Amino acid sequence: MKFKLLFLLSFLFFVQINAQDYLFGKITTEENIEMPDVIVVNIRTDERVSTNTNGHFMIAGRVNDELRFIKSGYERTIRKITKDNLGSPINVTLIRQTALIPEVEVTRGLTGDLKIDSKNLNRPKKVEKLVKDIDRYIAQKSDPRILAARAGEFVQPKGQGFSVGKVKNKWDDVDLMNYLASSLGDQYFTDLKIEKGQIQHFIYYVLRAGFERKNILKYGYCSDSDLMRFQRAVLARISSYRAPQTQR
Repeated sequence: MKFKLLFLLSFLFFVQINAQDYLFGKITTEENIEMPDVIVVNIRTDERVSTNTNGHFMIAGRVNDELRFIKSGYERTIRKITKDNLGSPINVTLIRQTALIPEVEVTRGLTGDLKIDSKNLNRPKKVEKLVKDIDRYIAQKSDPRILAARAGEFVQPKGQGFSVGKVKNKWDDVDLMNYLASSLGDQYFTDLKIEKGQIQHFIYYVLRAGFERKNILKYGYCSDSDLMRFQRAVLARISSYRAPQTQR
């Protein structure tokens, strides 16, 4: 009887110690704008959720857990859970990262002195003469015999609407992988428990899983919405990436 009572008390104590509550809250910008698609991570359990369109989230946790809030373009914020957070919403304001202004080269401007400005802005006479001579040469009609194909030489057929080859994309997958790795940063992948040496491999794994990137490669441009779409694809594929090769 004493053994059963001791076992019951031990069980209740264990449940009390390991009990978890659901934490909830809202994330906004400095302008008090609700922020969707913010990743909320419980560092202890590695559970991850995203805020909805109104910036709200809910995640399992307990006192002394640390929640990390991640959003591209914003500084990462960590909030340690206290007893007060268990029964009240956790309101978080994310601060936009400071953008570095590229160095601007200052060129010589107008001085107001006609002689000085004419020297600075006008091309030398030799350059002007060379440009005119080139324009005159291009304008001359070439002798058709010079451009005619030689005997046995292949001539590319021409026709209305005929195009040779296809337009190449401005980016390839390597360019996109480098951009994603640079934009998201090493810490983003560290939070996902992806080692630095495996970042490129993991990004390629997500792309190969069917991530739509036709327009990104075509124009060489990855928008903020494309970046968020990739982050959602990461969350969908991270579990299968960690699984043994036979389970993928």
